[in-house]
Amino acid sequence: MADEAEKKDVDRQVYSLLEKIRSKSGVIRKGVNEVTKALERSQAKLVVYASDVSPKEIVMHLPLLAKDRNVPSVAVKSRMELGKASGVSVPASAIAVISAGEEAHALEEFVIKNLK
Repeated sequence: MADEAEKKDVDRQVYSLLEKIRSKSGVIRKGVNEVTKALERSQAKLVVYASDVSPKEIVMHLPLLAKDRNVPSVAVKSRMELGKASGVSVPASAIAVISAGEEAHALEEFVIKNLK
């Protein structure tokens, strides 16, 4: 039960961080193909993917590729919420933070606190 509450809290933190980054001169790539390219080009600073993607195979490679590139990655529960947080009105299966802009410190703090 506590584990689920922690997961919801991390999800909320991720959505909030993405909204801040997007609104304060950050650069975000949306979509599995764009995220994959950003990882392959070593541009991604953080990868976020939705766990409600069907079929799961669509995003299965992202955490593995992120780990290979030493990029932190996190799964969130909802594609719809991920889309909203990244500024689109449609669901997003995955996003990559390319530049956190003015929120670089917040991104670093989140990664240290939740993903290390």
